[in-house]
Amino acid sequence: MVRRITYVLLIIYASVAGAFGQDPTFSQFYANSLYLAPSFAGATEQYRFAVNYRNQWPAIPGVFQTYSISFDKALSDFNSGIGILATYDVAGEGNLSTTNIGLIYSYDFSLNDRWHVRPGITFKFYYLGLDIYKLVFNSQMTGTGTLPSVNPPPFDNVADVDVATSVLVYNDRIWSGITFDHMLTPKTSFYGDDAVVPLKVNVFGGIQVLRKTRLLSTVQESLSFALNFQKQGSFYQSDFGVYYYRNPLIFGLWYRGIPGLTSQAGDAIIGLVGIKTGQLHIGYSYDFTISNLISSTAGAHELSLIFEFNNLSLGQRRNRMKSIPCPEF
Repeated sequence: MVRRITYVLLIIYASVAGAFGQDPTFSQFYANSLYLAPSFAGATEQYRFAVNYRNQWPAIPGVFQTYSISFDKALSDFNSGIGILATYDVAGEGNLSTTNIGLIYSYDFSLNDRWHVRPGITFKFYYLGLDIYKLVFNSQMTGTGTLPSVNPPPFDNVADVDVATSVLVYNDRIWSGITFDHMLTPKTSFYGDDAVVPLKVNVFGGIQVLRKTRLLSTVQESLSFALNFQKQGSFYQSDFGVYYYRNPLIFGLWYRGIPGLTSQAGDAIIGLVGIKTGQLHIGYSYDFTISNLISSTAGAHELSLIFEFNNLSLGQRRNRMKSIPCPEF
């Protein structure tokens, strides 16, 4: 009986995923900044390598995991940044997988001595796959178990291209940006239907209200407030939070939900702890579910690893592009 319920849930999930094609969400969105907005490409001293992993709802049968890997480089002589981002998302016991590989470019405009505008764009390859032999259909169910599928329904994996673009405005204390993703609305149907991935809009920003520095403007302590609002199709999500950094530790607390829009208390409370050295940043966060699914999901775990490195001399570092004040997690 439990297995049958699981199969029904998987069918419902596959139907919803096929109809709406929503993207995975990272709680540590600044630790995966190229996923948040291509404008962040090159927003580092010179080179940056990042790896992110998210395990969503581990108590629910099936797999809901997302992997991301990225590399970007600052081109200070051209006020630009370039990067590459690859994401892999797998969901359900049929291994419904989505793969994106994108090339990224950004350019930094100086409006005056304080304010900068940084547009960015991503060109990416989109691939949707499914292991149909791991699915169980109604014709296979019997009173004593399940039978192997003799002739699974034929289908074609989906490949398409896509574009994302963004604009980031910032000074040394404030940042704000907007991202438009899936501008080409790639296909998301295995059977040639009209289902597509809908346009996603991200509005994000924040302010650094406390900053203590020493020696070459290295930040030793900071306090920042930030928000991230997403809309994709008919779905909305908002995150409000605070980051506190005291060298070398960082702590964060977030609320996910839109107060007053639903009868639920919200979606999740997110706690973050991390360590930040000159080159290595490691973060762990946990999403504590506060919605009606509180007793069913076991929340979500997320890990991030960022490695920044350079071969700049002291004089070159002073001439690098203006740094963005947003947190790294």
